[in-house]
Amino acid sequence: MQSNFFINEKPVRALVALSEKDRTWYASLLAKDVDCTYAHMVNVLDEFASAGLVVFDREGRIKIVKLTEKGEDLAREFETVLRRIEKISTVQKT
Repeated sequence: MQSNFFINEKPVRALVALSEKDRTWYASLLAKDVDCTYAHMVNVLDEFASAGLVVFDREGRIKIVKLTEKGEDLAREFETVLRRIEKISTVQKT
């Protein structure tokens, strides 16, 4: 079973990726990480910002993306769901 059966995969993967504390995220890096276009990622991040899931910090010309507390909570929940779906997929393949 694929995760995109239940959820829109790329926005969820982006949200989960943003929860990695050891990385500095910006739109083009995040787009590359989740394998989507920069334009699509900008739209996703704008939606996240509207929902209060992310904030942007400017460092020169670059907009750094950071999760809010609400975004961190949701990212943890999605990470758990993705692991469960992956576990189901692994069991079905055997």
